[in-house]
Amino acid sequence: MKKPELTLCGIGAVKARFESDPASFIRLFFDEANGRRLGPLCKALAAARKVYRCVPPEELAKIAGSLHHGGVVAIVEPARLAAPAPRDIAGWAARRTPLVVLDRIGNPHNLGAIVRTAAFFGIADIIIPAHPDAALPNDAAHRVAEGGMELVRVWRTPDLPALLRTLADAGYDVVGAATRGGDPETTAADLAATRKPLALVLGNEESGLSPAVTKACTKLVTIQGHGGVESLNVSVAGAILLHALGLLGAPARKVSPNRG
Repeated sequence: MKKPELTLCGIGAVKARFESDPASFIRLFFDEANGRRLGPLCKALAAARKVYRCVPPEELAKIAGSLHHGGVVAIVEPARLAAPAPRDIAGWAARRTPLVVLDRIGNPHNLGAIVRTAAFFGIADIIIPAHPDAALPNDAAHRVAEGGMELVRVWRTPDLPALLRTLADAGYDVVGAATRGGDPETTAADLAATRKPLALVLGNEESGLSPAVTKACTKLVTIQGHGGVESLNVSVAGAILLHALGLLGAPARKVSPNRG
């Protein structure tokens, strides 16, 4: 049985993966212009007896499955998506680790954009549900994340509402982003006054938060607009709320590989 493979495009994403997990590389392809920028990476792959090759643009596009490859394509082993264990949740709570939780975000481009934003703010853990409507960190998500996937660990839980209740029991303020009905006056100062760690929950692009997820949240917030457009793109809303609620994590760091 062939092992699963992930296609990474662009020099930023490829270099970020190499810095965090060089052993995950299977094959590397690049155009002539980028070959000069990949010397150390090619040298390491040669030592490991792995394939790397300079190819013409049309072949690179075929390998990438896209014209938007940035001149570099790496075939790597994908990360294993584990469910958070009780010790993980206890550790997050003790360290007051900010979390981003995604309730059935269906578009991998939105997932990638949210990961990129989370990495920008130093948030290292994102939780998604094991649901057929939830996008996985695939080729497209990695391309949009622009290397952010190497700074963020994506966890996958079989029961999202139960996990949110567990986070609340562990001391988290579980803040759901609601299209309507949330408190528009909730500020970072209000939440900071509780001295609780925060988990921001973003809902599906069309249906928003599910009823079960909404019920498991300890607070709901709504971004106020002028009403001409009902809502923002979920990745934009996530960026606004991460900034408004003051969710800042530790300085950016490479997460440890999680491959099975």
